Amino acid sequence: MYYEDLEEMVGAPRDLFMARIAMMGADIGKSDEEDYVDVEFFPDRPDLYSSEGVARALQGFLDIKVGLPEYHVHPGEIALKVDPSVEGVRPLIGCAVVRDLEFSDPAIESLMDLQEDLHWGLGRNRRKVAIGVHDISRVVPPFTYFAADPSFEFVPLDFDESLSMAEILKRHPKGIGYAPILEGFDRYPLIVDAKGDVLSFPPIINGELTRVRDDTRDLFIDVTGTDPVVYKALNIVVTALAERGGRIESVRVERPEGDLILPDLSPAIWNVRVDDANGLIGFDLSAEELAACLERMRFGARVRAPGADELEVSVPSYRADIMHSWDIFEDAAKGYGYDRLTPTLPGTVTVGEPHPLEVRKADLREVMVGLGYLETMPFTLTSERVNFERMRRRGRDLEVTRVLHPISELHTMVRTSILPSLLEIIAINQHHPLPQRIFAVGDVLEGGRTRQDLAAAAIHSGADFAEIRSVVDTLFRELAIEAEIRTSEDGAFLEGRRGDLLVGGERVGSFGEFHPQVLRSFGLEQPAVGLELRWDRLWPAGRSRL
Repeated sequence: MYYEDLEEMVGAPRDLFMARIAMMGADIGKSDEEDYVDVEFFPDRPDLYSSEGVARALQGFLDIKVGLPEYHVHPGEIALKVDPSVEGVRPLIGCAVVRDLEFSDPAIESLMDLQEDLHWGLGRNRRKVAIGVHDISRVVPPFTYFAADPSFEFVPLDFDESLSMAEILKRHPKGIGYAPILEGFDRYPLIVDAKGDVLSFPPIINGELTRVRDDTRDLFIDVTGTDPVVYKALNIVVTALAERGGRIESVRVERPEGDLILPDLSPAIWNVRVDDANGLIGFDLSAEELAACLERMRFGARVRAPGADELEVSVPSYRADIMHSWDIFEDAAKGYGYDRLTPTLPGTVTVGEPHPLEVRKADLREVMVGLGYLETMPFTLTSERVNFERMRRRGRDLEVTRVLHPISELHTMVRTSILPSLLEIIAINQHHPLPQRIFAVGDVLEGGRTRQDLAAAAIHSGADFAEIRSVVDTLFRELAIEAEIRTSEDGAFLEGRRGDLLVGGERVGSFGEFHPQVLRSFGLEQPAVGLELRWDRLWPAGRSRL
């Protein structure tokens, strides 16, 4: 965020808001730069992904403008018709028009960053939500959203030639990157105007015709997806533009099941009890004090009746994170001010000591770091495809703990192995120089039981069985544990270049050179080796640590 831009929107000098912004839950990055600062917020606050959203929040936090922000949606004359053909492909769409904008370089940069961050945060890399922003002066409404034949041609953004939709998925960088989203469909979503000119091929790419330029003043915004969070993303974008002085106009979305007038910026109403808030956050606030804390966080709040213990809270339409009254109470604590809390000593005196598993984990870390491996912390959630299929391993229903309502195809189960996650990390970091050697220690869940694993992987042109065997020998020597190596049947590794590890006659892991099919499935082009141990079985009960 640019200091000058933020100062203008907040209405306060940088020294003031930089001294207070961390108390909102922000992590300040490059604050020593002359003209801008990097600030990170938790992913559950997508409304703070833009300079406009941060400025709006700071105005409340600094008592410049408190209470619920009000946005007026002017009745518009533009309509978009939703054809039934999109029902099985990408059924949901939200639209709005924002006029009278004057874009500066920071404003354009903020809009682009907001769009991409929402694709990642709310959109799950465009699968659930994809946003298109268009110069509406170059097209003729009404618009139509339908599923087109892949042979349909138009000029995509950043190209100077017409391509079919099928060709875009193979030739355009965005098409190549997001083609898996449309895999298996024989028709693709498309938004066209009254003349048949293309606005957008969601969730892949906009048309070149509606590119936003320096002289653009009026925008048409489309948000498509498969989840109702589409409408929340639309609200975040249009309210951010309204903070820049934009005039919001409604769009009539004509659907087979009934028309919608969007955007809907009406607040959600919650009734919360003051005693519940005080009990959770440990304060002793009156109803009026609690309301003031919430207004500082840009909620609307009023005491329901004189002397009542209950507040009526109006949640802004752009807040996607309020799912429970506790979420409201967390913001009340921020509004009160963490810096106002008085530290107190605990009433009891105890002496802590590390858990034995943590002590042993430290031993493993020390050895692996000494061997030149870098520690990573992969996600515990993964998918059957990554955990089993790509690793040439078989999974049984009894050993897998699945996520009941997964938010993504990428996170459908709890991992039963850490090794696939390490290969994913290496695949993402192929642009970094080789060799790469990484490891991780942590929990896996198999058969309903948690166990502790160590996994390590290395990739470079000379990676072979001898290298990973030397790592195994060194690890067990340093841990003073006798291990036996036997022939392995682990499909992740190459036959004849793999081994199982046994301690006390019990199999505790395997290691070897990764099978070429495994490497190809992760998009790796260099040889790689790996090791995985169930390290909680390395120390039988009663055995002393090093």
